[in-house]
Amino acid sequence: MIPGLSHQIKIFTGSAHPELAKGIAQYIGIPLGQAEVGRFSDGEISVKLHENIRGWDVFIVQPTFPPGDNLLELLILLDACRRASARRITAVIPYFGYARQDRKDESRVPITAKLAANLITAAGADRVLTMDLHSAQIQGFFDIPMDHLYGSAVMVPWFQENPIEDLVVVSPDVGGIKLARAYANRMHADLAIVDKRRVRANVAEAMNVLGNVDGRNVLLVDDMVDTAGTLCEAARTLSEHGAKHIFAATVHPMLSGPAVERLSKSPIERISVLDTIPEREEQKNLPFVHRLGVHEVFAEAILRIYREESISSLFV
Repeated sequence: MIPGLSHQIKIFTGSAHPELAKGIAQYIGIPLGQAEVGRFSDGEISVKLHENIRGWDVFIVQPTFPPGDNLLELLILLDACRRASARRITAVIPYFGYARQDRKDESRVPITAKLAANLITAAGADRVLTMDLHSAQIQGFFDIPMDHLYGSAVMVPWFQENPIEDLVVVSPDVGGIKLARAYANRMHADLAIVDKRRVRANVAEAMNVLGNVDGRNVLLVDDMVDTAGTLCEAARTLSEHGAKHIFAATVHPMLSGPAVERLSKSPIERISVLDTIPEREEQKNLPFVHRLGVHEVFAEAILRIYREESISSLFV
């Protein structure tokens, strides 16, 4: 038991990523909360808490990657905890799904990020803890406190312990400049940008490189990798511009559709990812994918929220 930690804290999880929740609970030094998440015969989600949480500080660990059942499980768990009279309920969402539609960039489209924020609040969350939102503006979609952690708090120390010589940090598109600059500053590396033109959703065409990568080692950084089109196109462009060794670092490894095949054929030698979402069976033992754990940084954030301490030192 960690000194100063009372018994009035509980961590629950749905079926999305129980391994991460177990790691967080183990780091804190408490057992994982007993909650039964199942299905009725027609497929509806059923939830039952097997512990008394009246007046307790409750944290529900559940990333909301597809399918929609993961988001729905989170909402039902929140409702169950609220009706069980928890003192405070924090939704711990390592990967915040439905975030890519965060504005009306054309006619007759939804803003799913705002919809998800409304649903989570209405279900009973008092606070949200997440990591590397697809767009920082989503923080403003919530009318409850939100703590936004950054994967660089895990990634950068690892790269500092395993340095890459003559390094240039590269953003695969203009939208990722701020993230790439944060990596470059902390790693004391140069910065470059791939000027990319997106043809349509999930299809990108890389165009130019702003910065010198000729004969240099490159680290491509992004918040997530889905179909890997952006990363692989950027890597090919960098290779054509003389980059020597190309590595990548991304927080959320969706790796959907043709992503694995694209990465295996791309100039990227290794991609470092975080375990904000679970590793699917077909992704295991891929030689070019290196996974790092986030349970410690989330556990530290949970402890500081519980103790009413600042967690600003984790926002790095």
